[in-house]
Amino acid sequence: MSTKQLVLMIYGGYLILLSIITFFMYLADKKKAEKGKWRIPEKVLLLSSFLGGAFGGYPAMLLFRHKTKGEHWYFTFVNVLGIMLHVAALIVLAFVIKWN
Repeated sequence: MSTKQLVLMIYGGYLILLSIITFFMYLADKKKAEKGKWRIPEKVLLLSSFLGGAFGGYPAMLLFRHKTKGEHWYFTFVNVLGIMLHVAALIVLAFVIKWN
């Protein structure tokens, strides 16, 4: 296995794992909101999405209709920005960097 393949596999695994975790964080926060219980802080949801979990966070937002109202526009912004950032990183890792 080449270095490039290893890096892409590790990064891809990281994105998949964090996306699954983020998806379930949004679900848990929605359920807690419906029950009036303690919530997951917005900054935790946003940071998780930005750092690679947006591939799970954005679909969770849409699927559970969570944080999609006008006053929470920044959730859509951060999730879309996170997706663009990590797609760009994958493109750079796969096609731009010249691996030995």
